[in-house]
Amino acid sequence: MRKIQLGARGPAVSALGFGAMSLAGVFGPTTEAESLACLDAMLEAEINFIDTANIYGMGISETVLGAWLASRRPQVVIATKAAIVPGPPRRIDNSAAYLRAELEGSLRRLRVERVDLFYLHRRDPGLPLAEVIGTFQDLEREGKIGGYGLSEISPETLREAHEQHPCLAVQNEYSLWSRQPELGLIGECARLGVAFVAFSPLARGMLGDTPLRFDQVQDSFRASNPRFMEPNFSRNTARIDRFRDWCGARGWAAPAVALAWAMGAGDHVIPIPGTRRAERLRQWLPLPHLAEADRAEIEAILPAGFAAGDRYGDHQLQGVERYC
Repeated sequence: MRKIQLGARGPAVSALGFGAMSLAGVFGPTTEAESLACLDAMLEAEINFIDTANIYGMGISETVLGAWLASRRPQVVIATKAAIVPGPPRRIDNSAAYLRAELEGSLRRLRVERVDLFYLHRRDPGLPLAEVIGTFQDLEREGKIGGYGLSEISPETLREAHEQHPCLAVQNEYSLWSRQPELGLIGECARLGVAFVAFSPLARGMLGDTPLRFDQVQDSFRASNPRFMEPNFSRNTARIDRFRDWCGARGWAAPAVALAWAMGAGDHVIPIPGTRRAERLRQWLPLPHLAEADRAEIEAILPAGFAAGDRYGDHQLQGVERYC
C-alpha cells in the first residue's frame, strides 16, 4: 500500500488508516476476540496507522490495542488523543496537567513508552494556544510523543499552532456527506506540509455495502445525531442507496469507492475508517481507481451538502471549531 508521511517530521504510514473507536463497542457490542481478529485483518491489509483516544469506551479501545500490541509485536504507528472530559457535564481541558495525566494513562493501557502522534482532541478557546503547543513541545522533548496533532479545528488555528511548532497532522471529519474541510483546511494542510486525517470517511456506517436499518443506529452516539434521526435518516438512506447502486453497477464495493473518493482530495489525505469486524474491513479493499468522469458522476448523485441534518447535535459541538 502507498505510504504517506505524517508532516515533515513524522513517520511514513499507510495511505489508509484504521480508526479504533468501534473496538470500544460505541457502535454496537463486540468482544476482545472479535476486535483482535479485526486488527489482524488490518495488518494483513498492510494498514499500519491506528487511531484511538482515551475516551473511546473510557479506555477500552486503548486496552484492547495494548493487548494486541503486546501479543503480536507489529510494526505500526499509533495515534491517540486527549482533551475531552466526558462528565457530566462534558467539558474540554487543555491544561498541561490534564494532558500529561491522560497521556500517561494512555501509555499504560497501550503498553508502550511513547506514541507516535498525540492529538489535542478538542481546543479550549479559553486557554492560549501557545501554552498548549508548549505542552506538546515538552512532551516531545521528553520522548513521550513523536509529535502532535489537532482535531476539529479551523485553518487559522492550524496556522497559529504550526508557526510555533510544526504540526504533524490535523484530524477532522471528512466524507461524501461531511465536506467542510474543502473550505480551506485540506488546502492549508497541503500548503504547510501537514497530513490531513479524515475521520468517519464512511459516514459512521452509512456508506457501507449494506444499508443500515433505523434500529441499528440507536446507539450512544448516533441515536441523538440529527443525521440519524427521522425524517433525516430515511432521506439520507434513499440518497445513499443511489450511490450504492452506482457502485454495484461497476462491480465496486461502496465503502471502497467512498474511501478512494476521500483520498482523491489530496496526496496528503489519509482516511481512517473504523470497524469491529474483520469481514467489514475486507470490504474496504481493493480501492478502485476513480477517473474524473467517475468523480463527476458521484458528485451528481451525492453533491456537497446533500445530507439532511447537521453532523453533530448541539450537545456534541463543544470544542468543535465552526469556521464557515
